[in-house]
Amino acid sequence: MTKPTVEDWVRARGGSAHSSAARLSGFSDHAVRRAVDAGALHRVRRSWLVTPDCDPRRVAAASVGGRATCVSAAALQGLWEVRTDEVHVALPHSASRFDPSGVIVHRGRGPVPVHPRSPDEPVLNVLFHVARCLPLPDALAIWESAVRRGAVDLDVLEQVKWRSSAASRISALVGDRSDSGPESTFVSLMRGIGVEVRQQVWVDGHPLDAMIGDRLGVQIDGYAHHSSAADRRRDMRADARLALRGYTVLRFDTQQVMYDAPHVERTILTAMAQGLHRKR
Repeated sequence: MTKPTVEDWVRARGGSAHSSAARLSGFSDHAVRRAVDAGALHRVRRSWLVTPDCDPRRVAAASVGGRATCVSAAALQGLWEVRTDEVHVALPHSASRFDPSGVIVHRGRGPVPVHPRSPDEPVLNVLFHVARCLPLPDALAIWESAVRRGAVDLDVLEQVKWRSSAASRISALVGDRSDSGPESTFVSLMRGIGVEVRQQVWVDGHPLDAMIGDRLGVQIDGYAHHSSAADRRRDMRADARLALRGYTVLRFDTQQVMYDAPHVERTILTAMAQGLHRKR
């Protein structure tokens, strides 16, 4: 079996690695220099190696001698993505002599020990930093995304010693019934105004994202929702059937839930003031 080249080895690790790790894996300094001279690898901050196609967030983390964490690592790991212009980077308290422009530095120590030269952040540490960094709705969306995608189990979250009141709070709230980040955010918004929500409630053979009381249903339409006229007609038929059965269905899109919370909260409270959540 042919031994992989050092550039193949770095690419298999996400496109970035510390040169000391390359040596420990059996690659000589000469092999590394040859790959750098050929343009197959680039040196960052002298001791970090990155491939030319390495994700910019990983490159930015390597440039300050750290690893991507929080929302940046969540996006890299395929979890719910929160838009940001900065790269969130985990660094030890002793780290110094780096350019902080374009990065948000996290110096807190997550629950999982990590070698300082590791380019990868464990998912539990990602969630730890997310909880301490983001507003509750955004943080909860990422935590539930991690559970939903199988990146972490609920029973594991319950056993972790978080050493953070924010992480412990979200650990107590998180569930696995939300189908998307906006749904998690919606539930969090409702909790914030004292409204009890049941998730994934089936009525008339169709699931509702949320149910408030006995008769007020809520559907959260994602970014890719209604990709066809047929999808829209299907939803209209379902909403009409529910209306004839005495239900009210309110629909919100991702933009409204994530970035216009006052509108969502006001609409729900107005519907409840009209008694639309009660049996008639």
